[in-house]
Amino acid sequence: MLSPNRTAVVVTAKQPFLEWLHSADPTSHRLTLADLNRDPTIYLLPEAQDEEEARASLVEVCEEIFEVQLEGWFRVPELWPGDRSLTAFQQWFECRIHFMIVDLCDDPLLDEEI
Repeated sequence: MLSPNRTAVVVTAKQPFLEWLHSADPTSHRLTLADLNRDPTIYLLPEAQDEEEARASLVEVCEEIFEVQLEGWFRVPELWPGDRSLTAFQQWFECRIHFMIVDLCDDPLLDEEI
């Protein structure tokens, strides 16, 4: 059993994300926040000793996470919101930070481009 030197952040959508999706993609009008958050994305950040250090790492990559979240639901960047700042990120997403990550697999970790 291994504990990778990473901190995990679980990102879930808030109401502004759902409202944007409904306006950008007419086929999404039946989706709810529960639908969007049924299988949240988990991002690995550098290992952090405390919440403050983890949040500092999150600030550095929040725009990238924002774009991955947008692309996961609607692949037309021209219709993505222009404001993908930290303030917008915090309004659109909830982030739960986890420090204890345990790898129970014997298989080696593989890096794959997404």
